[in-house]
Amino acid sequence: MSDDAVERRSEELPRPRIAVVSPFLDKSHGSERIVVEWLSNLPETFDVHIYSQRVEDIDPSRFKWHRIPKLPAPFLINFLWWLVACRLWIGWHRRFDGSRYDLIFSSGVNYPGADIICVHIVFAQYVRQIGAETGLLHNSVWRWPRLLHRKLYYAIVRLVENSAFRNPATTLVVNSRKTARDIALNFDRTDSMPLIYLGIDHAVFNPARRDALRDRARAELGLGDEQFAIILVGNDWLNKGVPVLLEAVELLRELPLRLLLVSREESSRWQKLVVENRLNGRVSLLPPRKDIEFYYAAADAYAGPSLQDAYAMPPAEAMACGLPVIVSSAAGVSEIVTDGTDGLILTDPRDSATLASMIRRLYEDKDFRTHLGERAAVTTCRFTWEKNGRELAAILQQILRQKSSWARQTLTQEQ
Repeated sequence: MSDDAVERRSEELPRPRIAVVSPFLDKSHGSERIVVEWLSNLPETFDVHIYSQRVEDIDPSRFKWHRIPKLPAPFLINFLWWLVACRLWIGWHRRFDGSRYDLIFSSGVNYPGADIICVHIVFAQYVRQIGAETGLLHNSVWRWPRLLHRKLYYAIVRLVENSAFRNPATTLVVNSRKTARDIALNFDRTDSMPLIYLGIDHAVFNPARRDALRDRARAELGLGDEQFAIILVGNDWLNKGVPVLLEAVELLRELPLRLLLVSREESSRWQKLVVENRLNGRVSLLPPRKDIEFYYAAADAYAGPSLQDAYAMPPAEAMACGLPVIVSSAAGVSEIVTDGTDGLILTDPRDSATLASMIRRLYEDKDFRTHLGERAAVTTCRFTWEKNGRELAAILQQILRQKSSWARQTLTQEQ
């Protein structure tokens, strides 16, 4: 059969229908951005239907959005509603609209029993890692209501996670080998899990753009020529290692360091930590902005001592911009870093003294930090969203073939 005939034949075949389940999608949040980028770069050989409460930052011509209403209720109540509602909506369309999906893709544990789940976090491991810090006796009484709400949410998510991750019929896609190990440890999964290292938008994150923005960014943030700016981007500051980072900066009081903390998290508790570490005037608490590369341009190094991270995108973006980075071995992104060549890896994310020595070396050795930044930019060139789209397509096609094979075997056995 000629190539033209094959192409005509493929165009005549119905496209596989994929239901994508995620409470919301946009590029302003980490795991949601991953799904947006993957879907935007997925070949148009799939008919994509999205079940979500809110969708932004994606071409609407690429999919059909089935909007699920959001309740005007606290987060936990809305999460429980979501778990029920997405099943109701998909079940309704299956029964009354004839919407039969070849695959159901869930972003995280939003749909136990999905054919494929992209694992953004392993809550069982996360809770184990930060458990002591969220204990009631370790926090003031006024924070107890919020902590109790969080603990209840974690308990429910872990129940859902246990059901979802132990299901052998569900393919779990991971963003790091670390995540695969965490799943194997907590859920006795020994099967091979497809691995996709996350892509980067190199048109946005690159050394040339960082150089072009640098003077304006530093001036806007009030950074003097003599100041050495260290940046950390992310929410859930306890998990991101902010207390350890503050301790490290306090150990380097004699150096002209400035810490840039970029987060949408409420800042009053962290302001207290800044005061306790005697870092008034040396820490800037900054709101997120869509052009996050503006902050990277102002910085001289990135430091992310995460206690637990399936991947962590900001360090990879900083690397693409040519920044020297310090990453935790507890973050999946450390798997793309070669220690001392294109970044530094902090083995113990609670070791503020070692973190301080790493920051000191970057400050004092300009040639070394320049070398790390240049090599980091080269390393990240291998990772693109376009490549992720092709990788995801291959995984979907493999699952479709497996389901087709199982269906044929079942039919043969019944006959």
